Amino acid sequence: MNYSRRLAIYALLIFGFICLPGIGTSETAAQGRQDFTLVNRTGVEIYALYVTPHSANDWGDDILGADTLLSGEELDVFFSPKERAKYWDIRIEDEDGNYIEWGRLNLLEISKVTLYYRNKKPTAVVE
Repeated sequence: MNYSRRLAIYALLIFGFICLPGIGTSETAAQGRQDFTLVNRTGVEIYALYVTPHSANDWGDDILGADTLLSGEELDVFFSPKERAKYWDIRIEDEDGNYIEWGRLNLLEISKVTLYYRNKKPTAVVE
């Protein structure tokens, strides 16, 4: 992943931590237990990425913002140290809004998620 994309994601996450009530600067240095690396091996460029607690009713914000994630690239995803959800869903979208979803991933036990799309089926390999 290029330096500017990583810097933009870090800045967005830090801004979010500062704006949340009750989270001070000493807590933002700590990592969330759900932090993981996402690897795009789908064969398509990802234009939107959503990582949402499994129990949520909507997908929330696209964490890529204006950036994209090319096939073969990796992205480190960070959480607030106060986050407690165990199961998470991931949704990716291409340029045309076509999407694939992976659900109920236990991010407390996963440090890397590699996304594939083979034979018209989405697959995720977790480590």
